[in-house]
Amino acid sequence: MTVEQLFPGELLSGALFIFLNRSRNHMKVLFWDRDGFAIWYKRLERGSFTGNAQNNILDRREFLMLLEGIEPKKIRSKFSLEK
Repeated sequence: MTVEQLFPGELLSGALFIFLNRSRNHMKVLFWDRDGFAIWYKRLERGSFTGNAQNNILDRREFLMLLEGIEPKKIRSKFSLEK
């Protein structure tokens, strides 16, 4: 399946699409950069990326924690404009 099939209409929205290999030590991030697609690639020398593989949508904090290798026990926001 492609990103367009999984997330119809989202490919050019500015969203980041994260792909991890099976051993979770390589990460590719695909995104639209106004005039074409760009890919970021990160390979860990030791360890693996953590996180919930079932969660399809990450917010900015969760993405940054994933990049840094931080595994939060629980993310709780103290303030939100959404109800």
